[in-house]
Amino acid sequence: MNTQKSYARGFKVFEEFAREHGVHPMAVKFALADTFRMHLETAPTWVRVKGGQRGEMVRTGQPYGEASRANALSSTSSFFAYLDKVSDDGVKNPFDAVQRPYIDPDYSPTPGYTEEEWARFLAVARDQHRVAAYRKRAYALLLVLYTCCLRIDSLLNARVEDLGYDKGHRVLHLEKVKGGGRKKKPIPPVAWDALQEYLDGRTEGWLFCTATGGRLDEPAVWRLLQSLAKRAGLPLRGPHGTKVDAITHALARKDARPDKVQRWADHKDSRTTQRYNRRKELLDDSPGYGLAADVAGALAYDTD
Repeated sequence: MNTQKSYARGFKVFEEFAREHGVHPMAVKFALADTFRMHLETAPTWVRVKGGQRGEMVRTGQPYGEASRANALSSTSSFFAYLDKVSDDGVKNPFDAVQRPYIDPDYSPTPGYTEEEWARFLAVARDQHRVAAYRKRAYALLLVLYTCCLRIDSLLNARVEDLGYDKGHRVLHLEKVKGGGRKKKPIPPVAWDALQEYLDGRTEGWLFCTATGGRLDEPAVWRLLQSLAKRAGLPLRGPHGTKVDAITHALARKDARPDKVQRWADHKDSRTTQRYNRRKELLDDSPGYGLAADVAGALAYDTD
């Protein structure tokens, strides 16, 4: 779902650009496609007008970053590739020769939390909101998201009726975001207990809902995580950081089985799972720490 929305946003940026240049999107040639690439590097982005009317936007934001530019170009190229498949006469993809920004798959600007920081984060969620119902919801949501290694859109689409029992495990039946079908996720006892305390006997409706029973949406979860991070004195980040941390922490355990972590994370390719592993090693295993310790020791010796 998130991928589809991301691609739709990327194509919309291209469509607006093409129409502003008096060209139908499906009639674009290489020259304009490459001009679109250069346009993305400098064009201001849409931002909300502070104090303006609801939904009022203005193009005064920073230009698109490398990841956003790569997404816009990739989504537009994929659109033409799809047209080529379904067209009787074939469609030449004007983006085939357009250069895209290189995105290092092992790099992420999202800060990670250690296991100790996660414990502090969860404690804030459990204890520090003045409204008990919101405390219970935040605590249960974070525990299920983390211990079940879920995408936020999968969890927010779940209903209470999707909870079940199978072979001694409490489980959550989820629709797969990618590929269709359904999957069963075992819910660890600590997360199950928090979930039952939050549900307080409720047996139907959205698993995580608003005060009026509506489906809790992703922007609300973003705001929740930002608020909790500030209270816990931790870096701000979005819901996907939770899955990143869950995989990283699972892979760091002494008894870790990468194949099991891969299945738990719902990754088809083991390389996707290993990216999280390497990302941690790039920090924890940096030779710079050893060099710094030697230098600090030498400096301390000189001052004695």
